[in-house]
Amino acid sequence: MGKEIIPAAEKSLNLIRGRLCDPSYVFRPLSASSDSNYSKLKFIVSTSITEGCNNSILLLGPRGSGKAAVLDLVVGDLLEEFPDSVSLIRLNGLLHSDDNCAFKEIARQLCMEHHLLFSKMASLDENSQFIVAMLRECGLAHKTIIFVLDEFDMFAQGKQRLLYSLLDAMQSVTSQAVVIGLSSRLDADQLLEKRVRSRFSHRKILFLPPSREEFDGLLEHLLSLPADSSFPNGYVSRFNEKIKNITSDTRFKDILRTLFNANSTVNSLLKFIFRAVSLMNLESGLLSLENFKAALSSMQRQPKLEAVRDCSILELYLLVCMRRLEVKEQSAYNIISVMKEYKTIHDSFQTSDYYAQNVCLRAFEHLRERQVICYTENRGQSQTGEYRPMKLLISASELHQGMRSHACCPAILLKLLDH
Repeated sequence: MGKEIIPAAEKSLNLIRGRLCDPSYVFRPLSASSDSNYSKLKFIVSTSITEGCNNSILLLGPRGSGKAAVLDLVVGDLLEEFPDSVSLIRLNGLLHSDDNCAFKEIARQLCMEHHLLFSKMASLDENSQFIVAMLRECGLAHKTIIFVLDEFDMFAQGKQRLLYSLLDAMQSVTSQAVVIGLSSRLDADQLLEKRVRSRFSHRKILFLPPSREEFDGLLEHLLSLPADSSFPNGYVSRFNEKIKNITSDTRFKDILRTLFNANSTVNSLLKFIFRAVSLMNLESGLLSLENFKAALSSMQRQPKLEAVRDCSILELYLLVCMRRLEVKEQSAYNIISVMKEYKTIHDSFQTSDYYAQNVCLRAFEHLRERQVICYTENRGQSQTGEYRPMKLLISASELHQGMRSHACCPAILLKLLDH
């Protein structure tokens, strides 16, 4: 029975993975409402196309909230509705924040779109004049140019010549263009200069995390198998019934709550589901609650805790000594003072774990390489390592948690850490 299920399980696995990697499939149900960001953006841009007017819009929200995905949905739909009336230009602030580079890239894309010869040797002013001329010509031909500026806040640095030139050219009655900026900074419009802000339409669409009901609908949309598919008889109903049981389980809701407390974006949910699906048992062909628990655990990895768990006994002693010095309000300490604390612990408790200073120095260097500790400043580089001030890069709770989960941590160290 298990071997018969494996092909169907692999097919369902590939189907769900394909869905998770397809933004248009993911965000389509979130765009169904007339009050959705998709509907708002499409209305603004389609109105600009049909009425021949200029517009500028900002899409604001945290990374992973779906700004680019929703924009791609809107642009794709508009290109289907108005195939001969829309021209798309894309820029990214991480690549094109330099004015010369940005103007050249716009000129290159316009030339490619309209089958013109692009000159790599053209100056910034020549490219600027060419863009203005193209805006005028496209406007007379009733063709709208959509400028998509990803990482918009990067264009709002410096002299903002690109933004000023585009928005100023759009003041002409002959031009027909829409500027759409995407940014994870909610104050992106406040970065604009006065001359740019006065030409900006001040339309903003805010991308907030979906509601709990929308998340529940999205889970069902992503994980449920289609009834009219080529899967074996009964497999689809068993798979979908299992998904329904998992999502209604209070333990699963607790897992989701923990996930959303850390990151409530759609992108975070997609990563979580992808990890869970990848852990599915192919022999049973069904997802389990344990898959989602393991997925959450893998997303909650804490490198510093793992670094503490991998420390040697000597390194644990040194970390405890440094923590004890901080508790004693010794704000500045170095290897010498840590070694004194180490010797005090050894003399007081007669521990068997006592090592020579050269071994301890290597342990300090290992901790520094793993970024568990560091030197407090670089000005003392002329000093030898033993005298340079240092500090812990992990909190007391992280150190305590890491030591408790350590396989060989001496009990005396946990006692010393608590007192």
